[in-house]
Amino acid sequence: MRGSMKYFGGSIFLSLIGAVAAVGVGYFYTGTMEGGLKALFLCAVLSVLEVSLSFDNAVVNALVLKKMTPLWQHRFLTWGIFIAVFVMRLVFPLLLVGVTAGLNPIDALVLAATKPDDYAAIMLAAHISIAAYGGAFLFMVALKFFFDEGKDVHWIGTIERPLTKIGRMTGVELAIAMMFLYFFSQYLAAEQQHTFLVSGMWGLITYVLVDGVGALLQVPEDGEIVDLNKASIGMFLYLEVLDASFSFDGVVGAFAITNNLFIIMIGLGVGAMFVRSLTIMLVEKGTLAEYRFLEHGAFYAIGSLAIIMFAGTIHHVPEVFTGLLGAALIVLALLSSIRHNKKHG
Repeated sequence: MRGSMKYFGGSIFLSLIGAVAAVGVGYFYTGTMEGGLKALFLCAVLSVLEVSLSFDNAVVNALVLKKMTPLWQHRFLTWGIFIAVFVMRLVFPLLLVGVTAGLNPIDALVLAATKPDDYAAIMLAAHISIAAYGGAFLFMVALKFFFDEGKDVHWIGTIERPLTKIGRMTGVELAIAMMFLYFFSQYLAAEQQHTFLVSGMWGLITYVLVDGVGALLQVPEDGEIVDLNKASIGMFLYLEVLDASFSFDGVVGAFAITNNLFIIMIGLGVGAMFVRSLTIMLVEKGTLAEYRFLEHGAFYAIGSLAIIMFAGTIHHVPEVFTGLLGAALIVLALLSSIRHNKKHG
């Protein structure tokens, strides 16, 4: 219990503050305690949804974070918290609505506070662009892992071994991602295809640029000696863009549960804090080294999330299904790791 509080104490404290704030928001809009309790329930649902959608994000964060210097680890876990909770859960939706509707951020905030239904409609109208951009970036993250020719640990060998061989072809991940974008675009209305493809291409470009910056700053492989201060900057940028890509789908999907931006911010923010706590625990306890297939499950979950984001532009995919699928892949990978450890002592 004491060990868990070391990692999750701050998140639990924030969740208590969030609970009070949620009741306050609900009471403000309805004038009844029943409305306040309903808001609290919605925040709890959103927090659980965020954790289930982002568990694989925590695993990948831990993989990269353990290679960073203590200084940059601290910056990611402090600056990153601010960016994840405040910027991506409040500022980003306001900017998106502002750009879409031609409003400045203050007017967008007023719209969210006074006319939440109109605000939600504008936010959901941008779903195709968000899903294509975030899905393309996440798909490249997953493909990069499975097509890595230096990868020698395989969870599902019949799938992964051939992919590592194909990975010798330069740019194969980019080609496959572009084919997926084209495939899904063909099921959209003519006026939506251009938006989907352009947004997806920008997602691919963002990945190439961030990956290129990491290479330029010498992001280290295991056992490689490099300037860790420079490399940590590249890894910090990579993790921030990765977190943003994960949050895109969560923020838009949250509007299917409630159209109140402030409830969404509280619920997803609390969930993001628990994901950060989980990341710290994975790094300090060395869990990823102990369970060798856990990262494989995370990257399968990321690839699945990317495809679901693409498919969601054609037909709505329930957020609960998305979260459960990712969690199931992680659990299966964990069970396989435990079985492997027992078999090999």
